[in-house]
Amino acid sequence: MLKSTREESRIKFASHTLIFQTERGPQFIDITEHITELLEQSGLENGFVVIFSRHTTAAIRINENEPHLISDMERMLEDAASCEADYAHNRYGHPLDSGDLPNGHSHCQHLLLGASEHVPVAGGRMMFGQWQRIFLVELDHAREREVVVQLVGE
Repeated sequence: MLKSTREESRIKFASHTLIFQTERGPQFIDITEHITELLEQSGLENGFVVIFSRHTTAAIRINENEPHLISDMERMLEDAASCEADYAHNRYGHPLDSGDLPNGHSHCQHLLLGASEHVPVAGGRMMFGQWQRIFLVELDHAREREVVVQLVGE
């Protein structure tokens, strides 16, 4: 027979949308402080934070904020899916009169990176390693981007 005890706790939930203006693609924008501020305001002690990009050409990733590394990662993205390559999406996905810039490369780069990250929270703090930061990664061109942040726990 399994016997379990459960403390009654009240689960907290908060959802926020942050808006960022990007300058170029690729661009790594450190948004860690924005997420930390939302966590502090929420009073969440234990749980997790989900950070989600509402776009198929802008990603969310955790990595180190070191300028040479960021340059290396930008070059890696270009090597993986060059903006100079031929993409059917650029030829057929966007009508020439739509005003959209060709962006097949940014969709392919996004496939490698992904739309979200989850970060555990304990003691009211995100449980990062020493150098970890949260980035919004612009893969296309300058534009306004929305990042959804959900905080869940107690």
